[in-house]
Amino acid sequence: SGHVQPPPPQNVTLLSKDFDMILTWAPGEGSPPDVTYTVRYESQARMDKWIKVPHCKNIHRTSCNLTCVLPNHFVKVRARVKAVSGRFASPWVESQFKEYYLDVELAPPVLNVNVKENFIHVNASFPLAACVENFHWTYDLNLWEAGSEDKKKYKDIFRKDTVTIDTTALRGNYCLSARSSFQSIDFKHSKFSQPVCVLLNHKG
Repeated sequence: SGHVQPPPPQNVTLLSKDFDMILTWAPGEGSPPDVTYTVRYESQARMDKWIKVPHCKNIHRTSCNLTCVLPNHFVKVRARVKAVSGRFASPWVESQFKEYYLDVELAPPVLNVNVKENFIHVNASFPLAACVENFHWTYDLNLWEAGSEDKKKYKDIFRKDTVTIDTTALRGNYCLSARSSFQSIDFKHSKFSQPVCVLLNHKG
């Protein structure tokens, strides 16, 4: 071993998942145990210039998070990866082009629900990388009585804003769920989060 070219990575895919842009791949069939991978990317703003990704050089894992190395989230990029073993490297294998702003896939937010006297205070936290925190992420919130189909909808709340709900007239078990939303060319939504349920105006 160490004297033969390792097989190239397979299924090289640039995908957006949970607010991140990630290059993934699978080891080529018959890859040696010491194989490592190195990733570079290219932006459509500057074609034929493949840029190194310092945190994805000679790595053992089969993915590379590119979210915060992208110089521009409004330009299409693609990435490539090669396998390295000893002094030998496979050919590069390239992904398709993707653009963060257009192709980003959202994850549901995590709800923080605080019940105080006659109010519920709700805020949402998003699993965002620091470099994309300044995008205009929003969320939609639903409130309903457990077992009912009738949902009160609060729409287009800025990510850092808290929703305050007056519960004076509510009694019983109420549930809250939210989804992330984002306006790019079209309106995007995540799935709704798992419901958080609270008992309201419960005496005793």
